[in-house]
Amino acid sequence: MKYSLLLSLFILLFCITGVKAQSADDLFTLARKAAFDENNYPKAISLSKTALQGSPDYADIRVFLGRLYTWSKKPDSARLAFNEVISKQPAYEDAYVGLGNLEFWNDNSEKALDVVNTGLKNAPTSEPLQLLKAKVLNDLRRWQEADVVVSGVLKNNPTLTEARSLASRIKENSAKNKVSLSYDYIYFDKQFDDPWHLVSVDYGRQTKYGSIIGRVNYANRFNTNGYQFEVDAYPHISNTFYAYVSGGISNTAGVFPKYRAGFSLYANLPLSFEAEAGFRLLHFSDNTWIYTASVSKYYKSFWFNFRTYLTPSNNSVSQSYALTTRYYFGGVDDYFSLALGTGLSPDDNQNNVLLNSSTYRLKSNNISLGYRKSIKTFNVLMLKVGYDNQEYLKNTKGNQLDFGIGYLRRF
Repeated sequence: MKYSLLLSLFILLFCITGVKAQSADDLFTLARKAAFDENNYPKAISLSKTALQGSPDYADIRVFLGRLYTWSKKPDSARLAFNEVISKQPAYEDAYVGLGNLEFWNDNSEKALDVVNTGLKNAPTSEPLQLLKAKVLNDLRRWQEADVVVSGVLKNNPTLTEARSLASRIKENSAKNKVSLSYDYIYFDKQFDDPWHLVSVDYGRQTKYGSIIGRVNYANRFNTNGYQFEVDAYPHISNTFYAYVSGGISNTAGVFPKYRAGFSLYANLPLSFEAEAGFRLLHFSDNTWIYTASVSKYYKSFWFNFRTYLTPSNNSVSQSYALTTRYYFGGVDDYFSLALGTGLSPDDNQNNVLLNSSTYRLKSNNISLGYRKSIKTFNVLMLKVGYDNQEYLKNTKGNQLDFGIGYLRRF
């Protein structure tokens, strides 16, 4: 009788606790459905709080409640939820990620860094915390530290798309200065008797407003020497937007455009997408306006970019397209590239001078291969080879071969 009573109590207790646990899971499922499928945060909060009444130490639900408060712009309530989990389970990774993101999104980057560093002491191998730390350091303009962190993430997981996208933005900022030198040799089988030679030297400086690059280009085309002076700037607007502003002038019209200008607005979008829209202006004897748009995407170890150039002329619009793919085999400066295109690009110093004639309305197809490799972090070697099949006169085509080599030094 005694053992029978104890057994009955044990079964009853098991059933009660089991129902509570199951009930909390069911409520958690309903809360996520309300948040993600119905976009009803108040309902999701109510369901989560009901679940926590029966299971107050259910950390997943409390962290989710903190995220709901974050999305509902109730930071004080969110902090209470995250900190309660941290106080009871100091190694609970998701609570630090949630609290760190809360502070980061509310422009408290110093506080976010403290949260992330504490989290990494308790969960030192956490990839989400390391990635968040890189974002915070980038926002604090501590670019060299951010580069070290994100490079470590990519070393352990080279297919992590979000890290790859972030690393590209950080790398340009990781050293305040950079210099580069490049040379291109261009051979024509029919269109021109003599090859072209191009040399470019530039210096870039990172400022608190964004990077600024000064460049001197030399070219020997049509047996004539010419120089071009350019300035490019990439002003930082916000965490989402930045711009490209460019201008150039030449002393030898025909070898280079007499002057050129460009502007683009870039937007960093969710899911590692980036979009751009802008214009280019080239002046030879007349102005040539060209409008451009592009979309980019990181996917695992790959980067894809699709771009179009539209040139209005004589009640028609000339169109050109380019698809560029990179395969990263290491850091941000370690990749192979493949580009396929039609038409001419105003951003391509090798060929944009041909926009001075009617050839840009004729058929043109091109392909290029590139290789870029970092050496001891701050040195970068660049190689490329390209082939163009261009209709330079109606029904008359010629072939063009491009060979390029370059060196970049960050410091």
